[in-house]
Amino acid sequence: QVQLVESGGGLVQAGGSLRLSCAASGRTFGYDIGWFRQAPGKEREFVGGTTWSSEVPYYADSVRGRFAISRDKDKNTGYRQMNSLKPDDTAMYYCARRRELMPAGEGRANDEYEFWGQGTQVTVSS
Repeated sequence: QVQLVESGGGLVQAGGSLRLSCAASGRTFGYDIGWFRQAPGKEREFVGGTTWSSEVPYYADSVRGRFAISRDKDKNTGYRQMNSLKPDDTAMYYCARRRELMPAGEGRANDEYEFWGQGTQVTVSS
């Protein structure tokens, strides 16, 4: 049983910051974790991720330089620090565990991920 629980969302003014958390349990040790978001009327899009092996985060172009992903393996929790937030960042944010036997390296596609959290809403006002 895999469970992912996001927290930390909320309402913030443009230019502000938020820190999201993703608490994982079950079969998540050794798996890559990705972060996605979905705005109303839009498809879910990749935001960033970390591979278990390298722990080096990688990002979508839209958030690179503003968002920072980290992972505490001992606590089995992932974090995303979001700075310089824009109204376009308004969305439901999700973390997800990547599927088994995926190719090594970055995973940016929705269908590469098998288990998803319930999401946490981030709203950025102008």
